[in-house]
Amino acid sequence: MTSTDFVVAIPARYAASRLPGKPLRLIGGEPMVLHVARRALAAGAREAWVATDDARIADALDGSGVQVAMTSATHASGSDRLAECAGIAGWGDDTIVVNLQGDEPFAPADGIACVARAVAASGAGIATLAAPIDDIETLLDPNVVKVVLAGSGDALYFSRAPVPWPRDAFAVDRTRMPSGRWLRHIGIYGYRASALRAFAALPAGDLERTESLEQLRALEAGWRIAVRLAPSPFPPGVDTEEDLARAQDMHRMQRGIDA
Repeated sequence: MTSTDFVVAIPARYAASRLPGKPLRLIGGEPMVLHVARRALAAGAREAWVATDDARIADALDGSGVQVAMTSATHASGSDRLAECAGIAGWGDDTIVVNLQGDEPFAPADGIACVARAVAASGAGIATLAAPIDDIETLLDPNVVKVVLAGSGDALYFSRAPVPWPRDAFAVDRTRMPSGRWLRHIGIYGYRASALRAFAALPAGDLERTESLEQLRALEAGWRIAVRLAPSPFPPGVDTEEDLARAQDMHRMQRGIDA
């Protein structure tokens, strides 16, 4: 398998309603955002950038080898922040940029590299990952985003609803997993830098506003989004104090295994 040249950009906002100061919360004595950046470098990224609007985050990364883009505090989304980062970093239009969320300290390196390869191989401006759903609770959970694919592997639609709707099975019983194939969307994206800039300039559409899913902006505008199955599981991100405690436990277990 040939290697793909790519960069990783990590949006990191200090304010978070459920976990204030999230990027700087410590895991193994180091800020979470640094763990995320190391995952990016482990995946083979040429550069890892953190796009932030807070000097405390920039200060925490000083001397780490991770590059920092100080971006506007008024951005409505991570994509907007990364579009500004692309300008600060001077990435050319064909640069492949992976958008890795700043609360993914255990993002698997092979998944990060996979989404970069999907951009390179598909010709789409945007690519993302998915994983099979195998239990009814996940299928019905509106916090779990589902994706439906075309035969080409491109996304047809993303939804918080269980799509496709298994009409006959659910007419009988909605407590058991129906037979068929359902996919959970994993929120990591790859872009050509030109597509990232153009995407940030698009107005939000009705679908995005209805489902509160930013990626629907691209589909509503007629863009392709290439989707690949994640090569290994993505552990849950860190959104709450309970998530942080689990992340700290996971880090301790990994260190114990590595020791």
